[in-house]
This record gives sequence, C-alpha cells and structure tokens, in this order.
Amino acid sequence: MTKTFVARQAADSSPALHYYVVHDGAGGPEGLLVEEFLLAADYSSAGLVSGGWSREEGQWRDASSTSRRLRVDAALRARVTPVGRAAAAAFYWDLCGADLPDEPELRACFGGLPAQAPCALRLSGPEARSGFRETRVYRILFADELTQDALAALSEAWQMPVTGDLADPEVRVLGAVRRQVAGDAFRWDLRRVAAGAAWGLDVTCDLVGEHDEAVGVLLRGLTTQMRQQGLIPVTVDRFR
Repeated sequence: MTKTFVARQAADSSPALHYYVVHDGAGGPEGLLVEEFLLAADYSSAGLVSGGWSREEGQWRDASSTSRRLRVDAALRARVTPVGRAAAAAFYWDLCGADLPDEPELRACFGGLPAQAPCALRLSGPEARSGFRETRVYRILFADELTQDALAALSEAWQMPVTGDLADPEVRVLGAVRRQVAGDAFRWDLRRVAAGAAWGLDVTCDLVGEHDEAVGVLLRGLTTQMRQQGLIPVTVDRFR
C-alpha cells in the first residue's frame, strides 16, 4: 500500500463504515454487512473491504464475496437495508444481546487491503476552469432503483429543482446542484447511467487553494445521503 494511500485513510476522521441489515428470503433478520471504501489521495475509490455477521454462524468474518454480489444481484439487494451505526447496533443487540464491536474491531475482520492505490483514469487534460487552481470531475456510481420518494427527499435535502421525469427512461439528468465553499465551487448532477441499470452523481470540483479536504467531505456526504435513500454505492471514479 502506498504512503499516500495510508495517509489518506489515517487523516480522514469522518465516519467511513457503511452498515447494512440483511434479511433472509422470508423477511426475517439474518445478519449485518459492514463495508468500507478505501480511498486514494484524491478521494477516488481504491478498493472495497467488508465484514459480515450472521445469526447462523454467530461470528464476524470477511464478506468481500457478499459485497461483490450485492452490486450485481438484485435479489440480494432486496434483502439488504442501508442503516446508520446506531440502527445497526440496535439490530445486533436484538439478535445476540451484545454490543456492536467498535470500528477498529470490525476492520480487523475485513479482507486484505489492495497492494497499492490504482492509477487514476483521466478522460481529459489537467487544465483548470478559469479562475481556479484545479478542476476535478468525479462520478459516484450507485446500484438499485431510485424511487419517487427518494428523489423528493434528495431534492429537498439539496434544494435541487427536479428537471426531469423519473418515470421517463429517456430522461438522463434529473437535477443539478451548485455550491460555493470558501472560494471553491462544486456542482453535482443526478443522472441515470448504464441504460438505466444504475444511478450516478457527476461531481465537478473547482478548487482555489492547495487544500482539498472539502472534496472528501462532499463526496462522503453525498454517498451517505444516497445510501439513506436505499441506493448501494459501487465506486467513486475520477475522470479529470
């Protein structure tokens, strides 16, 4: 693992673990899935690690195969509910009468880390938008369906006018948001991608100064808000 990869993981103190309640085919409680996206120095995805606990086994173990299946198996996604840590802890207590392990303990059961952060994909040159030091473009990709209620909740949370009809499969962009933070400019578009098989947030970051911490805060916050509406994060790619 590269030094920059280690430094990014150690320096980012905001909540990093994603919790999911897993039910069996009949809707009964089955277990927990806990995931963490590992980030490169520019906040793009460098890997995904996870651990799982099931009522049947009664112990935590590496769950990387389950996390991979979750992104491609709609039947599995139908049995999984994104939750926060408090809800996961209550669920765990109800099933086994014990406190949910703290996050360092949970990470100990995750699978192996990638040897190094991957080389970033770039689809355009390094030129920044006029007036800014650097321009970055990211796509946060999500699996599962976006419901009308979820769209309304995101529109309210982001103060985002809905500009497209969710029911129309030909509509690609449903809304756009602009924000200014200490001179930096951010924009994200909510769009249908992969012929409707997934949803994405295309995020443009125009940075003034040398620090980029606001990028990480924004990307993580957007991911959390989408998870709260039931969508499953797949990756964060950087294109510029």
